[in-house]
Amino acid sequence: MRRISPFWNSLVFKLFLSICFIIGPLIAVLIVNNHYAVDVVRNQVSQSNKNMLNIYMRQIDHDLDGVGEYVFQVSQEGDLYYLQANRATDYNDYVEAKLRLYQSISPQSNFYTTIDSVFIYSRLYKDLIYTQNFGESFIERQATSEEIANLLGGNPDKFLNGQWQMWEGKDRDYLLYLIKNDDVYVGAWVDLETLIFPFEHIDFGESGRALLATSDFKPITQKKFVLDEGINLRSDTNTYEISGDNDRFLVMSEQSRKADFQLVALIPEHTILEKLPFIQRISTFISIGAVLFLLLFIFIMRKVFILPIHRLVRAMKKLRKGDFDIRLPDAKSSSEFELMNESFNEMSSRIRNLKINVYEEKLNHQKAELHHLQLQINPHFFLNSLNIIYNLATVKDFRLIQEMSRSLANYFRFMFKSNSYFVTVEDEIKHTDNYLNIQELRFPNSFSYELFVQEELKKCNIPPLMIQTLVENSIKHAFNMDDPINITVDVWQEIEEPDIIHIQIQDTGEGFPQEVLAKLKCNRPLVSEEGERIGIWNVKRRLKLLYGGAATIRFSNEQGKGATIRIEIPVKEQY
Repeated sequence: MRRISPFWNSLVFKLFLSICFIIGPLIAVLIVNNHYAVDVVRNQVSQSNKNMLNIYMRQIDHDLDGVGEYVFQVSQEGDLYYLQANRATDYNDYVEAKLRLYQSISPQSNFYTTIDSVFIYSRLYKDLIYTQNFGESFIERQATSEEIANLLGGNPDKFLNGQWQMWEGKDRDYLLYLIKNDDVYVGAWVDLETLIFPFEHIDFGESGRALLATSDFKPITQKKFVLDEGINLRSDTNTYEISGDNDRFLVMSEQSRKADFQLVALIPEHTILEKLPFIQRISTFISIGAVLFLLLFIFIMRKVFILPIHRLVRAMKKLRKGDFDIRLPDAKSSSEFELMNESFNEMSSRIRNLKINVYEEKLNHQKAELHHLQLQINPHFFLNSLNIIYNLATVKDFRLIQEMSRSLANYFRFMFKSNSYFVTVEDEIKHTDNYLNIQELRFPNSFSYELFVQEELKKCNIPPLMIQTLVENSIKHAFNMDDPINITVDVWQEIEEPDIIHIQIQDTGEGFPQEVLAKLKCNRPLVSEEGERIGIWNVKRRLKLLYGGAATIRFSNEQGKGATIRIEIPVKEQY
């Protein structure tokens, strides 16, 4: 049987590989080129925005640094003396000092547009002096000042002296700067929304954002937007990261050197790709078109070329396994495949007819061989019969001649009608009994025999002359005039094997010679040039032709009994 080739040796695989070798590199080049262009644009956009963030953050840090210096100068004012708790100060002096301080910080704070307000807080009087250049209304300014006053009247010592720090208010987040002078606090605050306000006028795209975040990348502003979009603000590089569950954003950040916050820009990726050069966008369309063309080409080749080949290959495999009824359908296809399908169907029909003719010829040959084997027995025993009558005539024993003639007539009557391949067990046993009777007449008092048959097996069919031939073989090789022998024939059925007939022929002679028994067990031929032991070969050959491997015949020598032949054949009822 031909060895099955691996799948990579198939025509379909080679065709697909050839297409990939032709179109694959083109698609790969286009994809790499497009990816490189996208990466270049990303880097350019990120670098531009990174520089902008850096410039703006430097400006913020510079302004915060200037505010810090100014607050330090205010903290050295002499009028703060009148606001301290450890001094016995007249209230009028306090009011006058308060007015002078306000008039001092109010015009100066206008120069620092980054911050919302500069303030002075006296814990003694629980009074907050602050500039009012923030907020959109008096109510908003009042609420913010009260929130700052409550903070300073509570526990302001948690803030480090002379450093900008984050403070989360009730409704908004602040940057707060404090310098303590005894019980007087001088400082400034800025609403973080104010810091991010200039970025609202920069075009980051329709869904782009600028926001503030802490140093550990927690959003301070635009919290809901960051949460809804699933954006991770953490950046492990100095350029940008891409993040987002719904849309993809370029995430860039710049850390402040003056406070614990950073400025973050979120730019939608689709906004960046819109800025690709026209030729790069054309390359993207070509890449997509090439992939679609490849898929379309594979689909067409599958329908026009691959499927007809698969149908033909499957049909050939079934034909090789012996399914000669397989036919290819009359499907519309190319002219070449239609011719191949028609040729295959015609070839399959011819093989099927040839197989049937060969099988019938084999059956006829087996029938002829069986008939020839049965004819081989007739002349063999006929010559022996003539010899028996001759010997009886010599001794002029007319009674035995009459008995012998009757037995021979019955014997040959059975022989002449046994042209079929099967006879009943009952008929075969009667014929064997008649044959043994003839031999007993020939050699009186020299041997005896016993025949046992189960009643329910008498109507079962077995090959004709099988038992009689083996009995004749026993008489021929086991009989001698000095030692009488006994021949036993048993036909029975085991309870655990209801479909098997057991037949045993046994004599009390010396048994098979060892060399003969070895040949029988090895299934080697025993027929000599003189035709000796042709009977055993005849029986074995007929069992093989009639039952195939379903019948068995075994030969053995049993201690104290002689040669034993045991046959097992399937039950075949009489029709």
